[in-house]
Amino acid sequence: MFANPFKLKKLGILGMNNRNINYIGKFNKRKNFPLVDDKLKTKQIANKHNIAVPELLGFIDSQVYVNRFDKIIKELKCFVIKPAQGSGGKGILVIVDKIGDKFIKPNKEELDYSDLKRHISNILSGLYSLGGKNDVAVFEKLVDFDDAFDGFSYEGVPDVRVIVYRGYPALAMMRLSTSNSDGKANLHQGAVGVGIDIASGKALNAVQFGDPIKVHPDTNRNLKDLKVPYWSDILYLAAKCYEMTEMGYLGADIVIDKNKGPLVLELNARPGLAIQIANDLGALKRFNKIDEVVGTHLSVEEKVNFSKSNF
Repeated sequence: MFANPFKLKKLGILGMNNRNINYIGKFNKRKNFPLVDDKLKTKQIANKHNIAVPELLGFIDSQVYVNRFDKIIKELKCFVIKPAQGSGGKGILVIVDKIGDKFIKPNKEELDYSDLKRHISNILSGLYSLGGKNDVAVFEKLVDFDDAFDGFSYEGVPDVRVIVYRGYPALAMMRLSTSNSDGKANLHQGAVGVGIDIASGKALNAVQFGDPIKVHPDTNRNLKDLKVPYWSDILYLAAKCYEMTEMGYLGADIVIDKNKGPLVLELNARPGLAIQIANDLGALKRFNKIDEVVGTHLSVEEKVNFSKSNF
């Protein structure tokens, strides 16, 4: 029932205390946290560094402007509302259609204008933000995800989480939404995590709620058939986020738009550890290998090529 610490060490498993002290604490400068903790700031700095992100429709930063949200979405039927400083997928509202005066969620639930206003007001009050601070409601255009993922995700946009360590892509997984996760690619809410081979972009293993699975729980699609398109571009985009943020332990969440290709959805300065379970691999083995070559590879391309050749 209990994990043997010596066995975990031999497997190279990165634990939470080790992560917090020796990786987040050591390689992520406190002054840079706002660049990733605030999704609006992430978008603004990404645009300066020519890093592709989902289109920003607008934002609301005060309760007095809540009633103006219809001017931001205009005639769009598909959009996303999210807290700028939210975490763990909390507070993200995905709208996939609009019929009359009703806004339709991925699970077919209908919301009206008052529901959206209440949700925006809750975001502004800090209900979903880190530390409960007053927040900003960010409006994004919904990603039209690539056909390559048909049957692999249920009522939502799948994304790729890449752990970038000291500029090198080290671990990757695909996060696939399910009926449990309400159209969101968040593992804590029931999304499926699929470990992805760094060299090829092909699926390795899959888990849901920490347990191994072989097929998607809603579509019955064999998860071993998953292969991520634009794989080299995704690794390059993730590694480039290190150059942008100067954070040595970083989670880059990337989506693939059918027309625009890979886009950085958001960044995480405290990426979780479940990616090790999805890959059936301890992160420390790869981190240690990267430590041995830091300074050898100067360009993003060189770092990506090293990861593809060694992982």
